[in-house]
Amino acid sequence: MFFYRNRTMLYPLDGELKKTGIMTITELQQQYAVHPNVTAMNRLLKDVSVKHIFCGGLCASSASLFFSVLVRKETCPFVFILSDLEEAGYFYHDLTQVLGGERILFFPSSFRRAIKYGQKDAANEILRTEVLSRLQKGEKGLCVVTYPDALAEKVVSRKELSDKTLKLGVGERVDSTFVTDVLHSYGFEYVDYVYEPGQYAVRGSIIDVFSFSSEYPYRIDFFGDEVESIRTFEVDSQLSREKKDSIVIVPDLAVTGMASTSFLDFIPRDAVLAMRDFLWLRERIQSVHDEALTPQAIAVQEAEENGGITLEGKLIDGSEFTVHALDFRRLEFGNKPTGTADATVSFDVTAQPIFHKNFDLAAASFQEYQEKGYSLYICSDSTKQTDRIRAIFEDRGDKISFIAVERTLHEGFADNELRLCVFTDHQLFDRFHKYNLKSDKARSGKVALSLKELNQFTPGDYVVHTDHGVGRFSGLVRIPNGDTTQEVMKLVYQNDDVVFVSIHSLHKVSKYKGKEGEPPRLNKLGTGAWEKLKERTKTKIKDIARDLIKLYSQRREEKGFAYSPDSFLQRELEASFIYEDTPDQSKATAEVKADMERDRPMDRLVCGDVGFGKTEVAIRAAFKAVADNKQVAVLVPTTVLAYQHFQTFRERLKGLPCRVEYLSRARTAAQAKAECSKALATERSVFLSVHTASWERMYISKISVC
Repeated sequence: MFFYRNRTMLYPLDGELKKTGIMTITELQQQYAVHPNVTAMNRLLKDVSVKHIFCGGLCASSASLFFSVLVRKETCPFVFILSDLEEAGYFYHDLTQVLGGERILFFPSSFRRAIKYGQKDAANEILRTEVLSRLQKGEKGLCVVTYPDALAEKVVSRKELSDKTLKLGVGERVDSTFVTDVLHSYGFEYVDYVYEPGQYAVRGSIIDVFSFSSEYPYRIDFFGDEVESIRTFEVDSQLSREKKDSIVIVPDLAVTGMASTSFLDFIPRDAVLAMRDFLWLRERIQSVHDEALTPQAIAVQEAEENGGITLEGKLIDGSEFTVHALDFRRLEFGNKPTGTADATVSFDVTAQPIFHKNFDLAAASFQEYQEKGYSLYICSDSTKQTDRIRAIFEDRGDKISFIAVERTLHEGFADNELRLCVFTDHQLFDRFHKYNLKSDKARSGKVALSLKELNQFTPGDYVVHTDHGVGRFSGLVRIPNGDTTQEVMKLVYQNDDVVFVSIHSLHKVSKYKGKEGEPPRLNKLGTGAWEKLKERTKTKIKDIARDLIKLYSQRREEKGFAYSPDSFLQRELEASFIYEDTPDQSKATAEVKADMERDRPMDRLVCGDVGFGKTEVAIRAAFKAVADNKQVAVLVPTTVLAYQHFQTFRERLKGLPCRVEYLSRARTAAQAKAECSKALATERSVFLSVHTASWERMYISKISVC
């Protein structure tokens, strides 16, 4: 029997107090660490004569949770080889959720798509170089997650990596000019502003450099010939993140180095290779090798737009992988072992049942597990989500007791030996679960800062400078700046006057937005006309603000309808959203519902770009109104949009006590009148309509609009 003590909360249920806890995923791992197979595996891993171990019966995320226990206890390196990028990504996500990201490394393919297309990805190169660099340093207890496409690529040798590595530490005496010379020899590009790997910038005594072995760029501050401080910094804000005592700077090894050896030659000989199926892995690596070297693939790789990449001699085949892999201890955890294993460890695990948002089915399944003496754990990255699940069960009157776990795994499971269920909220509600890699941050850095908007400018575009007014963008040019050159924006004004804007002042420049088809008048420099225009605009804005204050003071005195707090149906609707709410989406939903529950007339505008979740906020607000026996009209600008929203609303509100209909020009006046009559006869209904055509407005005016 397992006992768990943690901070507790009390929830009333049928007049009784039911005790529940909130558990961290690390504490859940500690519960799983008492599995008898953990002791057996530790004993087998210490026995050097055992070369091949098979773990049978592991499914879903039980494998990643079990192996996280081994990784925490053992000092030998582990290399987990999954079937493809997606499976490896979710496995890596599970391990980092439990163990954190310090010891867990991801080793991807250096290509954006399949290797045969020859399209390199700099963000993936960062992760590959980081893994090689940390293995080179001999760090203990590292865990690498990878997949066949990544292993098929050869890497540089340890000697070549050492020759191409620049190490710096705080307090070290080194000339800053020597550092920049080394960076130049390594192929780093000198720029004014560091925003992607392989770049460096110099500003006085400070050198910014983006190494291919780091997720974030480094800022090295010199005091004379001494390294005074080293910090990482954010690309988008250029603000410092954390201090470093020492760093390793590595260039793009794909360009400067010669890939000549298998990745398996890089890892220590005491490492454990863990995979689902050794034979399938060998065949997959052979397939990657053969596909990349077909005549068609070679023609694509050598195309001019791909930089003339050739993969000849840069990949290993299946037989070469087999020769290297047989030098290591192997651990298989698939359906069956390859050959005869030296030892077999069996598990009794079943995957989480599929509920499809059906709480009748979920409650019956949970109740059955509880009657059999199982402990229930529900994992979620949001405590609000587990609170919703708990509230839904309580509102339904289900006596379901579970412990909420603060982080989630990818796939839930039930361990029949330990008699515990580790379920996930996203599977319960059929929500999409996304994994995150460190390369996502590096990849986004390429379009960070104002440089993202700069890429939208083309020569001839009209722009507005906060100090000089409306001008015309004439491209990026380089001008002399001391002993070097500086990249600047060239803006042309009236009479062909020119202003050069440093890229450090891009925040002062924005794209001109005015009436389409009407070019603006360029401002004249030195006349003061732009300053006068800004002053007149400020005066107008103050007048508008004064009128708004008066209007809203009057509105505060009026009384509106106060909607009821959320019901269990409302919580069920929100929990069933297939994607994870963004922070802004959660904030907007909470504020909209708070407005509705006040007796003050509601006046809120929800803004957001396409695909950022505005419709979901509207659906939740509409159903909240419907739950209080109100009718809702949703007005949209076009016929197509009306039908699209109709489909979305109908799908999201399916199974709930609500009627959804729509009006548009696609329906005749008779059809519209008939639908309006049905809606008016139904207390709980949502109507979507194009806000045009007087006959449609006439019918909609009879409906309470939210």
